[in-house]
Order: sequence, then structure tokens, then C-alpha cells
Amino acid sequence: GGWVLLQNCHLGLEFMEELLETLLTAEIQNDTFRVWITTEQHLKFPITLLQIAIKFTNEPPQGIRAGLKRTFSGISQDLLNVSNLPMWKPLLYTVAFLHSTVQERRKFGPLGWNIPYEFNSADFTASIQFIINHLKKIDIKKGISWNTVRYMIGEVQYGGRVTDDYDKRLLNCFARVWFSENMFDSAFCFYTGYKIPVCKTLEQYFEYIQLLPAMDTPEVFGLHPNADITYQRNTSADVLDTITNIQPKESAGGSGETRESVVYRLAEDMLEKLPPDYVKARLVKMGVLNSMNIFLRQEIDRMQRVITVVRTSLNDLKLAIDGTIVMSEANALDNMYDARIPQVWKRVSWESSTLGFWFTDLLERNTQLSNWIFQGRPKVFWITGFFNPQGFLTAMKQEATRAHKDWALDKVAVHNDVLKLTKEEIISPPSEGVYIYGLFLEGAGWDKRRSILVESSPKILFVQLPVLHMFAVDST
Repeated sequence: GGWVLLQNCHLGLEFMEELLETLLTAEIQNDTFRVWITTEQHLKFPITLLQIAIKFTNEPPQGIRAGLKRTFSGISQDLLNVSNLPMWKPLLYTVAFLHSTVQERRKFGPLGWNIPYEFNSADFTASIQFIINHLKKIDIKKGISWNTVRYMIGEVQYGGRVTDDYDKRLLNCFARVWFSENMFDSAFCFYTGYKIPVCKTLEQYFEYIQLLPAMDTPEVFGLHPNADITYQRNTSADVLDTITNIQPKESAGGSGETRESVVYRLAEDMLEKLPPDYVKARLVKMGVLNSMNIFLRQEIDRMQRVITVVRTSLNDLKLAIDGTIVMSEANALDNMYDARIPQVWKRVSWESSTLGFWFTDLLERNTQLSNWIFQGRPKVFWITGFFNPQGFLTAMKQEATRAHKDWALDKVAVHNDVLKLTKEEIISPPSEGVYIYGLFLEGAGWDKRRSILVESSPKILFVQLPVLHMFAVDST
């Protein structure tokens, strides 16, 4: 009738198989016997053991209200009373609010942070300890050294984890706006409805936190309302992806078309549309040592690899469905049936949302490269259709350096002008540099008339930029 507790079982996966066998075969007399297991997520954890277990998960809190509740549940009344200075409690609450904000921004992906950082309770504890020490040492007449507080929070305690320059700038912006004399003003608020409460006990703080909205608008975290659409869409995609992964994979019964026949027909259709292999002799005539032609050859090599992998795997898949060879492409069959990109293709190519978009991308990328070989250099380049866009800009810099004999390559910088033209309106290439298109803005809009960045329009997540003129300048 006792309980057994096994912790960190992801570190002992071999024993999990033995444990499952024991539980299934042992004759347990007492109904009150329980086995508790704690584990992190692991791909190789025995699925059978999970299926027979009742599962509890410890998820991070969702929203400011839940985040503040968790933070304040780790605070004692003694900590709340550690200082008699009137600045202490507002500072404590502001650090707690910042702690919830930096964690909550992670769910918005690249819109929240360029790199998802593992902010945790240690950052909060260290920041609070610094505030306590600082308040003990301050001169009451001079007050708080706000530059010190902002630096310690924005650059050291939370900023110490941040490696991206733009993320660091964002964190310092939060510190600059929230940590100042204004925070003691009764009119101060983080966002409409999110004030700093005046409380004396933990119970009063919890009562105030309970009154906060259950669902927060992205503007609380300094984001546009469109960010929530992106988050909800990504969450829905993850749920649907999981449902697709766990659905039965058996062939369809009755008079309906089988999975194999659907994929066979799709494979035939793709093979028919797949472009032929490239002829390298044409590149030699174009000039082997020209920097743009070197870049073109590298792109063609990578595209040829993709075409070869796709052609081989599709032919193998057809033979496997016919029963001629052993089915080694089972995952490819499942992925193609679900309109997803097979892993073997994704490894040598690019990201895309569905198989249809991916294959259209393949044809369009091939068209750009083929036209460049047989019809000459394009007037305007689809830069997102290259494997290595940065290499393309480097080749353009090298070309400009060779054209100007007195320029040094390491002193040349890339500049750009956003034009007011679309790619269809371009009738000739620029005298220097290149025209490019295919770039999109996320999290901002574009005013074509004034050629400036503006706030996003409601419910418009992506905005296509007009043609850009990329050119090199000597920065010496």
C-alpha cells in the first residue's frame, strides 16, 4: 500500500522498460499502491508506459496574472517588509512585472525575442537582492541612482543572458521606461489598467493580481495586436500537426482511393514537372572567374543536389509502392500524403509551410537560375529564391570593387534604396549594383508614398517591400 517515487526518469530509459514489465506482471495486492515518476520530455521515453499512466504536466504560467501569481507565491511577508523605504514595494512589483513580461514575450516567437532566452526565477531573485542592497546604501537626499538600477537590470541581471544586440536594446528600453522617478507617480501604469498597487501584505497583492485580466493584449508587452494573430495561428498549426502525426496510417478501406495510390499519382505528377539536370558547359562560356558567375555556379550546384534527391526518392517511392523494392521511404509516403515536406528533401533545401508551396518554390527557383544561364543576367533578382542571399550581396560587393580599381574589398559596405517600383515596372538593370525583390516585413508596415516604416495595419501580418536597389559604397 506504499508509494514509490522515481525522479528524473529521462536519465534511466533502460530501466523504464524493466519497470513497465514489472508493473504489468507483478501481482499487486493493495489497491492503494502507487508509482510516481518525474521526467522531462524525451523522444525515446517508452510510449506504452505513458499510455497506462495518469499524467500531470507543469506548464509555464500563461499571461501576466498567472506569472505575477507564481512570482509572488515565492515571496514571503518578511521579504516584503525587508525595507521601510517607500520606494521598495513599487520596485519589487515592477521587477516582478518585468519578469513576467520577458517570459511572456517568448510565446510570440521572433516578434517577442530574436533568440528565445531561458529567463528564470534566479534572474528575479538576483535583481531583488541587488535592489535591497542598493536601497540600504543610498543617500536619502540624493535618492535612487536610476542609471545604476537600469544598468544592473538591463545589462547584468536579465541582460546578462541576452546575446542579440536588438534584444539588448529592447530590454534596456523596458528598464529605461519603467525604472525612473515616474514609477512613484499615482498616474503611472505599464499599460492601461496595469498599475503599481499600493499594498502592505501579500494577501493584498494577491487580491489586486486576481483583478487583472485573464487574457492580456499583446500591447501590454509592447507588441502590436497583430502579434496575437501570429501566436494563435502558430498554436493552431502545432495542434493540427500533432493530430496529423498521431492519426492512423493504415490504407483506406472500401471504395475510396488508397494512400499508396494517392501518393503514387502525386509522385508521377511531380516527376513530370521536375526540371532536367543542369548543363555545366554553359557556365564556362559565361566567364568562370566573374564573381557573380561563381555565385551562380554555387547556387546551381545546390539546386542540382535538390533535384537529384527529389528525383531519386520519388522513383524509389514509386518502385516501393509497386512492390519492386523494399519500402525505405515510409516517412516520405506519410509526409506526401499529409502534404508535408519529406525530411530527406528538407535537409538539402529550404523551409516551407506545405509540400505544394515547397514544390512551387523549387520550380520558381529553377526558373530564375535557368533564365540567368540562357537569357543573361536578370534585370531584377528574386533574392529570397537563393540558398545563400548573403553570398549574392558579397558577390555584388566584389564586382563593384573590381570596377573601382582604388577600392579595397574590406572597406566596401552594402547600402540600399527602397524604390517605389514593383518588379514588373523595372525595364532595365541599374548602372551599378543590383535590383532585388521578394522581401517582406513582419511587425511593421510600409508607406510607399513617403518610403518609410509605419505601424502595421490591423490583421495584415506581412507586407511586401517594393524593389530595392542594393549597391556598394566605399566607406573609407
